[in-house]
Amino acid sequence: MEFRIADTFTDALARLPAQDQKAAKTSAFDLQMDPSAPGLQFHRIDKSKDRNFWSIRVNRDIRIIVHKTEASLLLAYVDHHDEAYAWAERRRIEAHPKTGAVQIVEVRERVEEMAPRFHFDRPVPPVPTKPATAPPLFARLSRDDLLSTGVPEDWIADVLEANEEKFFEIAPHLPAEAAEALLQYAAVGVLPKPEPAQAEDPYSHPDALRRFRTVENLDELRQALDAPWEKWAVFLHPSQRQIVDRDFAGPARVAGSAGTGKTVVALHRAVRLAQSAPDARVLLTTFSEPLARALGRKARFLTGESAAVVPRLHVTSLPELASELFQLAFGRKPQIASQELVRSALAKAAEAVGDPKTNMRFIHSEWTHVIEAWQVADAESYSQIPRLGRRNRMGSKQRDRIWPVFAGARQSLGERGLITPAQIFAQVSAHYAGRADKPFTHIVVDEAQDLGVPELRLLAAIAPEGGDSLFFAGDLGQRIFQQPFSWKSLGVDLRGRSTVLKVNYRTSHQIRRAADRLLPSNVRDVDGLEEDRKATVSVFDGPEPMVRHYPTEQAEAEGIAAFLTDLCGAGLSPSDIGVFVRSRAELPRAWLVAKIAGFEARELTERGDEGPERALAIGTMHLAKGLEFKAVVVMACDDEIIPSKSRIDAVADEVELEDVYETERQLLYVSCTRARDRLLITATEPGSEFLSDLAITQ
Repeated sequence: MEFRIADTFTDALARLPAQDQKAAKTSAFDLQMDPSAPGLQFHRIDKSKDRNFWSIRVNRDIRIIVHKTEASLLLAYVDHHDEAYAWAERRRIEAHPKTGAVQIVEVRERVEEMAPRFHFDRPVPPVPTKPATAPPLFARLSRDDLLSTGVPEDWIADVLEANEEKFFEIAPHLPAEAAEALLQYAAVGVLPKPEPAQAEDPYSHPDALRRFRTVENLDELRQALDAPWEKWAVFLHPSQRQIVDRDFAGPARVAGSAGTGKTVVALHRAVRLAQSAPDARVLLTTFSEPLARALGRKARFLTGESAAVVPRLHVTSLPELASELFQLAFGRKPQIASQELVRSALAKAAEAVGDPKTNMRFIHSEWTHVIEAWQVADAESYSQIPRLGRRNRMGSKQRDRIWPVFAGARQSLGERGLITPAQIFAQVSAHYAGRADKPFTHIVVDEAQDLGVPELRLLAAIAPEGGDSLFFAGDLGQRIFQQPFSWKSLGVDLRGRSTVLKVNYRTSHQIRRAADRLLPSNVRDVDGLEEDRKATVSVFDGPEPMVRHYPTEQAEAEGIAAFLTDLCGAGLSPSDIGVFVRSRAELPRAWLVAKIAGFEARELTERGDEGPERALAIGTMHLAKGLEFKAVVVMACDDEIIPSKSRIDAVADEVELEDVYETERQLLYVSCTRARDRLLITATEPGSEFLSDLAITQ
């Protein structure tokens, strides 16, 4: 007998209190070990039209809903007695007549009869009973068109009558593949049609594989029950499979706004490449250590403990990678100069030059964005370096005047045996650039929009030439660390091999729509590649995000604490919530919120989370990158905090000022789009100028 577990079961299990979760898991283990054990009490769900639904008693109030046939046993749902029975009474499990995929289908008439239970993490509104007044979205589609996407037969009439507003009410009741296909049609006018299952088993269809998992043994069941949230973090939609499996004729990129699954595509592609050949050596990397650790956890979830695949996949951050390769190449560990030491060396070199016209703000900016980024070696090279993104068009006399400052600082650091991070990248790049033997066969890079010149040069140097050895995943709208530059000039030409994802799986329609107003609908890079964000759609609906202004910081903290208390009263755990501030200077305001609410909290840091795993997450906006929560609070969005007054004061020219405003907007966008269902943005009056751009009415 096949033993399977449905995503509806793991989702429901995650909502139960810890004690009930433990009891439900124990019953699930017993069920897999021996479905006929006398201690298991099966009761048929008499009111369900699907005669294969049964209830199993966990304790006095908790029940597991199973779908039992002669050939298989499926864990379908778990909840309190009445809610579990209600769930089963309005559902059936069947193979779709057109696609062949097994679906969990809500019975149309039963949904009308019974008000659905609202779960905070996925609100399910009631089915509309009044005809739509606006023009129907799908009037041009036929019944066969709808069936081809996986729409159940008893929902076709509702879909054909629905306008945009009513469709968002219907969509949560449809199988996910049908809702997503119809959303894509509404956005771009093209209806994707999944291929019918080729195998006889309807559970083998790609759309069924996203819902049901066959469990071979107790260890697999334990893994499935212990990591339901991770499961969704690595979910791959069938429409993304072609990007994962495609062989490219050169460097390639997958782009798309927040929540569209770029990281998931990168993960699956890296694992697929590692599985492709016994001699594969795949690098999965990103720009920071916390993000690399998160990628590593998700990659392990995909690979399991496969002795063959795990050694072929190396997951690390780019700084760690550069340090590792430096030691391999030169036999010693680099002694890295801190930013404070670099600033001190520049100041002393400027003092030694003795030029009264020296502007240290400009010197620091020029060192970071030109001298170090492009590894300028001498005055002649400095006179020829391209000045992309630099408004100051310096003449030769100006460059000759300030070059001794940079040369002096570099000499001072070198005499002390210190090396800058950019120099590490440069020396490793030079070491591997002319070598035929490369450390990796394939390289997959996540959050690629924040790569700098040294990082991209290194990747180009250590990647084998030709083929699809380089693959990038990123969103220009989430660039928060680096100034733009030409990738093509460094030998990484993505033209003709860039794909933009359009379906958002993580963030509700309301939150995505508000956050998107912070950014332009089209984003173009230096090489002319354009990302069109206009047609992006979310696959689920939710509450409207909120913006609140308070007269004082204390009032703000009390208001947020009340909001968090309400969230947990509605069923969320503190660990489902993230609280973000612009910088470390505002962290005390976040800790005050946790204190007033009476919540344990953990701080997100570059080294990892510090605090209890089940606690409220608190961190800066920069550390929000790559994370996701059911609810997010972005607080302390005060005037002069975002955009950051210190960054504005430090700019060297008008182009830098424009870049500061652009990246500050993108930083707020990144923070807001970490939220799945609920988003609250707060400030003390008058608040950031960006908040009005969200166009959220209260």
